Amino acid sequence: MAAETQTDDSVDDFEFEEHRPVLMGVAYRMLGRVADAEDVVQDTWLRWSQADRTDVRRPRAYLVRVTTRLALDRLRQVQARRESYVGPWLPEPLVTDFGPTVPDTAEQAVLADSVSLAVLVVLESLSPLERAVFVLREAFGLPFAEIAATLERGESAVRQLATRARKHVDERRPRFDVDPAQQRDLTERFLAAATGGDLDGLMELLAPDVRLVGDSGGRSKAPLRVIESADKVGRFMRGAAAKGEGVAFEFRIAEINGVLGLLAYAEGKPDAVFQLGISEGKIQHIYIVRNPDKLRSLL
Repeated sequence: MAAETQTDDSVDDFEFEEHRPVLMGVAYRMLGRVADAEDVVQDTWLRWSQADRTDVRRPRAYLVRVTTRLALDRLRQVQARRESYVGPWLPEPLVTDFGPTVPDTAEQAVLADSVSLAVLVVLESLSPLERAVFVLREAFGLPFAEIAATLERGESAVRQLATRARKHVDERRPRFDVDPAQQRDLTERFLAAATGGDLDGLMELLAPDVRLVGDSGGRSKAPLRVIESADKVGRFMRGAAAKGEGVAFEFRIAEINGVLGLLAYAEGKPDAVFQLGISEGKIQHIYIVRNPDKLRSLL
């Protein structure tokens, strides 16, 4: 009997691990934090390991349903905490190949878009149900009937939620180019100009109405308000470089939330993440994450 139990447990583990990337993808897009997503997936595993699955014919659908419901509960809790967050709030950066899932090649562009920092920021303004519908429909292509069953809502109501969410995201999402070669070129030039205190070089790269959003949660130095205009952003970056003189920074270019960005390390520890939103050959947005709690996954 002991051998049979061990075999059954091994099968359960294998089946769950097969779907873990998708479950992490759902939970991360719902919550915007790796730690919260991992907690939700772990809770899903506990439900899975303890459930009577006699009638479960589609394990993936079952697990996505459990994960979504747990993520909804967690999202309602964390939204209350974010109301008292110090300064702008950005999602926790995630180093990716093209997103925190393992799709086939044809889905990569869609998945990268749905996990980008710009989109995740917009998703913060949706209601929890709208966000769940958007994630399940737009990122994972689930049929409306399955989403309705997951959320325990009528299919017509889910379609209305999907329409509202899609319209809201389309209206508020910044439009960035994602050509990897251009992204790398401008990222490298931005790094050289910023670390060198080259204001003229920065001004050549920045769009006139560029916006810089910094997230420190009050835990480290970062602007507590959005900075707008090329002149103000350029001067801020030059000033930040001057204040950082004497610190041994190491910079790495990596794919972050589906788009190339910069990882900054100080004395071997993650210090900041930079990501540039580029359109028409100019930097339109700069996202900077310096909250230490959001950099732990980079260790």
